[in-house]
Amino acid sequence: MTWEDIAGAEKARLETSVPQEWRITIPQDVKSTLSLPQGTNVLTETELQITNATATELVKQLAAGQLTSVAVTTAFCKRAALAHQAVNCLHDFFPDAALARAKELDQHLAKHGKPIGPLHGLPISLKDQLRVKGRQTHMGYTAWINKVDQDSSVMVDLLERAGAVFYTKTSVPQSLMVCETINNVNGRTVNPRNKDWSCGGSSGGEGAIVGFRGAVLGIGTDIGGSIRVPAAFNFLYGLRPSHGRLPYAKMANSMEGQETIHSVVGPLGHTVADLRLFIGSVLSQQPWAFDPKVIPMPWRQSEEDAVKAKIASGQLTLGYYECDGNVLPHPPILRGVKTVVNTLQEAGQNVLPWEPYEHPYAVDLANKVYASDGGADVFDVLKESGEPAIPNFQDLINPSLPKLDINEVWDAQLKKWHYQMAYLKAMEAFEKKHGQELDAIIAPITPTAAVRHNQFKYYGYATAINVLDFTSVTVPVTFADKEVDKVNESFSPLTKMDEAVQAEYDPEAYHGAPVAVQIIGRRLTEEKTLAIAEEIGRLLGNEVAS
Repeated sequence: MTWEDIAGAEKARLETSVPQEWRITIPQDVKSTLSLPQGTNVLTETELQITNATATELVKQLAAGQLTSVAVTTAFCKRAALAHQAVNCLHDFFPDAALARAKELDQHLAKHGKPIGPLHGLPISLKDQLRVKGRQTHMGYTAWINKVDQDSSVMVDLLERAGAVFYTKTSVPQSLMVCETINNVNGRTVNPRNKDWSCGGSSGGEGAIVGFRGAVLGIGTDIGGSIRVPAAFNFLYGLRPSHGRLPYAKMANSMEGQETIHSVVGPLGHTVADLRLFIGSVLSQQPWAFDPKVIPMPWRQSEEDAVKAKIASGQLTLGYYECDGNVLPHPPILRGVKTVVNTLQEAGQNVLPWEPYEHPYAVDLANKVYASDGGADVFDVLKESGEPAIPNFQDLINPSLPKLDINEVWDAQLKKWHYQMAYLKAMEAFEKKHGQELDAIIAPITPTAAVRHNQFKYYGYATAINVLDFTSVTVPVTFADKEVDKVNESFSPLTKMDEAVQAEYDPEAYHGAPVAVQIIGRRLTEEKTLAIAEEIGRLLGNEVAS
């Protein structure tokens, strides 16, 4: 069989997994599909209410027996089916197995009168890197189709112990290394708000399905923005934790064994409270007992309480920057940063300019690391099936790039360490100058609002943070407005990349596109950074305080 035959059969298998009674016809001229669930008879009014709730609300109702897991799982399976038909966001869909699991959980609650864990009965969507025993993880590679996983990822096992229900695995780009979700097996995933916009990547299927509310919580990974960018493009919150906080063991990946810049796993959702529910539930299962790379660090409520006290007393000190020295963001992003800064200042918090410390250096270092094997890992997998490479990653990974030898890899690791230490020195100097602790930094996560397809060119706002291994939370802010976000006629490019990114801006094409920022905390400050992000969301009207 040719790779086209194999990919075609897999795509057909996926399509037949959607029950006939959940199938709909979507007119070709429809661009936004967000309101689609309300316009069909697939979901009942109760199911619409369930899928519009937060995860925090749902687990309380499930634990109290006010909702059954079968009812909640059915609702999200239906909405996920609609999401896939609307935006092509799935790699695998298994509603029958999910409903069987939900039934078991309902029986357990009825028999024992208590939930099995903090996520009892809650459906959670999985990026197609997380392995589920007995299912496949093809990750957008034709060569990996029909390879059945013999074990589940540690994260999957722990979430199952906490009571979660699994029903989907979502789409990723071939290689995972781009912020556009497209592969030769399933095609392109589009943004629910406008099919002309990217849903982001590489956790693009997660961004799309959670944005569509076909999932209330999704799990992504991030080595260069792959949680934060899909969250930003779909008006969601997303957490990029520091390496070692959450378990990554037994997940599929490209470039396995590359240890200079770690990929990390984290949640995407509609509220910070839901992200907190996720990370707290995982940590309650003591993941360090199952993944030796996880730091034995339970959820530290004292860290959250301390920063909330600072917030309440107006003693928060935040830095901010609009440009990293390489690429100036588009007007909507600049307005988004200013909106957050002004909102915080009006609320009485201390917000001061932060000079990004040698971010172009960090971006260059990251790009060198990503290409350190000369593209061998990715292209060897492609050779197995004969499928072509998607063009989106040709500038980042291609077989003509030179490989780094072991000494060059060691040198890159040493340069990263030195850069991390120098960054801490810069933060210390800021604190001495202002006489206050720097609690977090407000920054762009991308130079664009939800970008048009194949136009994502610059990863630097995300990758610099991966080099630092800082905690980062995406916060949705506003939407691009063609009447306000005019083209900057006085623009003078900083770099060739800057010139290319600015040339892409069209106020008409980006009107209504989601705009987000990232809140950057020091390494392993998930409790603190989430609380600051939650307060910003509350002030903006995009978050309900927990």
